Amino acid sequence: MRAVVTGGAGFIGSTLVDRLVADGHDVHVIDNFSTGNRANLAAAMAEAADRLVVHDLDIRSAGMVDRLIEVAPEVVFHLAAQADVRVSVADPVFDADTNVLGTLRVLEGARQANARKVVFAASGGTLYGEPDDSELPLRESLPQHPLSPYGVSKKAAIDYLVAYRALHGLDFVALALANVYGPRQDPHGEAGVVAIFAERILNGENVTIYGDGEQTRDFVYVDDVADAFYRAATRGSGVLCNIGTGQETSVNRLYHEMVARSGVASTHSYQPARPGELARNCLDTTRAGEELGWSSWTELGPGTEATIDFVRHRLAEETPGAGEPA
Repeated sequence: MRAVVTGGAGFIGSTLVDRLVADGHDVHVIDNFSTGNRANLAAAMAEAADRLVVHDLDIRSAGMVDRLIEVAPEVVFHLAAQADVRVSVADPVFDADTNVLGTLRVLEGARQANARKVVFAASGGTLYGEPDDSELPLRESLPQHPLSPYGVSKKAAIDYLVAYRALHGLDFVALALANVYGPRQDPHGEAGVVAIFAERILNGENVTIYGDGEQTRDFVYVDDVADAFYRAATRGSGVLCNIGTGQETSVNRLYHEMVARSGVASTHSYQPARPGELARNCLDTTRAGEELGWSSWTELGPGTEATIDFVRHRLAEETPGAGEPA
């Protein structure tokens, strides 16, 4: 299979690239490296430089369509996005330019290249708005009422996927991702709490928990998520699938689990809850099991330990002696 991965130098994208390369596929990465990191592709490039091509290109650029026509992929995995909810609130035009118009260029390129399918990274954390706790775990059949420009742009992209399938026969699967964590996640910017906690714990810095720490999230490991994308290349048709664990984990439990796994003494403090933060969230993944044959398998303990080990190694490379157990 010849595949394109937009955002392929990012946290999730590069993990998917590793999987595709390991299984012998030809992969073209499209990334503008605004948040992606070339180092994330080093292992894949070392393994299969003859089957991995990297294009330094913004999905918003006029050349995006032509580049996809040139590459002629069978499947496009579309992960490139403006992914910061706060940025979307501060600059909704930029958010829409990337996530709506950028996605349209990807779809036009895929259509004109006669691609078979687009697998799209949607947002399980924003798509359903603020449903009642009685709806947990959230199902794909719930009304889609995103309350941030970021969530709206992701919903709009799904609407375009539906339209392109109906008009042009371009198949798709949209994956509504829960809180993805794991190695390569950047602890800065709109980072997941696991990456932030890992760096602060290993650096001996106080960890801030907003609210009472009893708010819950559905934390799903990046390798499991990459497997869902991989399966969606050949399974599922015209569907939205939640990708998570179906389990709620409180921030307090997450913190204490990570401290135990790190072997490092740590302190934490509580700050007022951030405005608009959901009290509880987790996703029902029954449909992903039915459509993709997928379910998550990585438990929180081993997953956070692998993340901590990755961050410890990175800190040691940046500052010898950093991140060592106290």
